Amino acid sequence: MSFNTALTGLNAATSDLNVKSNNIANINTIGFKGSRAEFGDVYALSTFGNSNTAIGTGVVLNNVAQQFNQGNLEVTNNSLDLAISGNGQGFYALAPALDTEQVLYSRAGAFNINRDGYITNSSGQYLLGFPVNADGSVSSTALGGTNPIRLPVAAGVPQATTEVDIAANLPSTALDIDPIATPIDPNDPTTYTNSTSSNIFDSLGNESTLTYYYQKTNVPNEWNVQVYINEPTGSQTIVPFDSGGQTTKTLTFDPALGGALDAGVTPTETYDFSGLSSGAVDLSFEINFAGSTQNSAAFTVLDTDQNGFPTGRLTGLDIDDTGLVQAQYSNGQTTNVAKIVLADFPNPQGLKQIGNTAWEATLDSGDVRIGEAGTGSFGLIQSGALETSNVDLTKELVGLITAQRNFQANSKAIETNNAITQTIINLR
Repeated sequence: MSFNTALTGLNAATSDLNVKSNNIANINTIGFKGSRAEFGDVYALSTFGNSNTAIGTGVVLNNVAQQFNQGNLEVTNNSLDLAISGNGQGFYALAPALDTEQVLYSRAGAFNINRDGYITNSSGQYLLGFPVNADGSVSSTALGGTNPIRLPVAAGVPQATTEVDIAANLPSTALDIDPIATPIDPNDPTTYTNSTSSNIFDSLGNESTLTYYYQKTNVPNEWNVQVYINEPTGSQTIVPFDSGGQTTKTLTFDPALGGALDAGVTPTETYDFSGLSSGAVDLSFEINFAGSTQNSAAFTVLDTDQNGFPTGRLTGLDIDDTGLVQAQYSNGQTTNVAKIVLADFPNPQGLKQIGNTAWEATLDSGDVRIGEAGTGSFGLIQSGALETSNVDLTKELVGLITAQRNFQANSKAIETNNAITQTIINLR
């Protein structure tokens, strides 16, 4: 009996050594969760046995319990390195293949883009995300509605300019020009007082330049402005506005208001231009001169803006702390792609380890609960960081010494029992 008792001690010490060795071996494994060996004593009692005199028969390994406390965060500055921060709960949900409904779970957030544009880890497992609306809100929170996150393969679609803002301060001290004897001529600088320009885009993303020619008239506090377009071919053509085909917009200013636009001035006009050399849809855009002033200061552009943009190419990704994945394009536009799924379980220690820092759900773990980062008990997602192993190396090394002494002590028990047995055998 004593031999068997000591043998169970040897087995227990070996199991303890194995668990601690595995923890130490994975000290650099991203997202690894350490384990601890949990033991129970063993007693052999008959139905009518006296528990006060029962002698134990050894020890048994009851459980290897996973420890899901958070590891330290390591900053990497790689936007596809993700960590669940804030001591919040949650696992990334992963699909092992595109054609499967199986879902795996992991805390390892080292991701990359594969050749097909999907976000995957080093094991080729696909990161799952919720579909999102144009504003980034989640359109479905069911696990069955999630999909592997894939970046758009097409380039950013161009948008034609429909609104232009241009505001300038016009110098009140400028010389007057008679608009009837001297109409504005872009090729003759003596026919206009000041000029500036801004860029616009057609429906195909081609860029053109609008040039604004300002002329201070011989009417007090009155300025004329004409708008010309320079196409990519270099030709310069005046752009008319309104259905009447007018080309000269008159701006008047109120000296009692510090030179602000007169209250009777309509600040916006709709300009139309057809026959673009690019073959794009005819341009129709509203120019807003609101904010323009006339005072003693020099000619200054106060504001210029427009809402068009050219064709863009994918230049990068941005992932915010709620897990919203945005594609960034060279034209300055962003597209909401998906929102990363986080999953949790009533009993994470019941998850089944399958290797590569991944787990599967089991009956012991309970049903999966999914949600968005930063909601409920889920932590936030930190882009550009990784969660390191939660193993405390110093503690494990001390534990190795303890497990080794336990092994030696049980070996000594076997040695002592052997000496006693030999003594009995040698009795004559």
